[in-house]
Amino acid sequence: MSQSKSLRRHGSRLFALREASILVVAILLFAYFAISNDNFLSGPNLQTLSQFIAPAAIIACGEIMLLICGEIDLSVGQVFALAPFIMAFSVKAGLGLFVGIVLALLVSAVVGLINGGITVLLRVPSFVTTLGTLFLINGFTLTISRGYPVNTPGGTAIANIFGAAGYSEFLWALLIVVIMHMVLRHRRWGLHTIAVGGNLTGATEAGINAARIKVGNFVLTSVLGGITGLLEAFRIGSTDPLAGGTNVMFLAVASGVIGGTSLAGGSGTIIGGLLGATVLGVLQDGFTLAGINAFTFDMIIGAAILIAMVANIRVQGMRKGGRR
Repeated sequence: MSQSKSLRRHGSRLFALREASILVVAILLFAYFAISNDNFLSGPNLQTLSQFIAPAAIIACGEIMLLICGEIDLSVGQVFALAPFIMAFSVKAGLGLFVGIVLALLVSAVVGLINGGITVLLRVPSFVTTLGTLFLINGFTLTISRGYPVNTPGGTAIANIFGAAGYSEFLWALLIVVIMHMVLRHRRWGLHTIAVGGNLTGATEAGINAARIKVGNFVLTSVLGGITGLLEAFRIGSTDPLAGGTNVMFLAVASGVIGGTSLAGGSGTIIGGLLGATVLGVLQDGFTLAGINAFTFDMIIGAAILIAMVANIRVQGMRKGGRR
């Protein structure tokens, strides 16, 4: 028992060190852009910065849970794009805004259930499953929208709560991060998620329903994708079927990986994902102010993922060394 506690403390120290290092990077980047550009600390730009961070941070919470249990969802970006259209068309049909939001989230959950069912029950790799649903949902969204954007219902208290007012989207991100951190670290669902990703056979023998955990995390990820899509739609005032949902998905996965989540499963932190999203958001905002094109930002993301993967491998090696 004492050895098990010692290993947990050792792993926690490694994660704390990793999160601290990412926090330092975020602070240094923030300081650099604040010094190099007078507009960086302006009120409007800080709000823009929060809008860069929030979507990736929210979706990263779901992707991290999936990555920890050994899976991934490539279709969540298309759920992000689909959910606002479900809401808008529901309102247009006279069902009301609240019902439209509920229907959008229900459709998002169904997508996650389908992804999880195919992956777990039919044993199709999640990469293949969600790649297929990515194209399926994208085609469906373009078909029902005919490729045209639609206006998002606004001017109501619900719209303001769901992202239309100031920093509300960022506040949603912080709330979801806190809840998911508590779930992952202090609730049975999170502990079982870590167990399934770390040792599937051992978790199953211990009585953990691995299929339920994986399917549940697929549903969670899709719902978070739907929530993020609604928040963005209310903030912007319209929704576009070509608004880069896949890009949001890649930023979310990158946030998780940069934050220390292992693609091999079994380890990761929600706080690390938030810090990863913050680093990417500061870079994206700083580059925009500096007039640096998006291609350079993509190069930085690629390099950051590679560096993060090397660091993850080193951390895993240290953890294994601690076990010996």
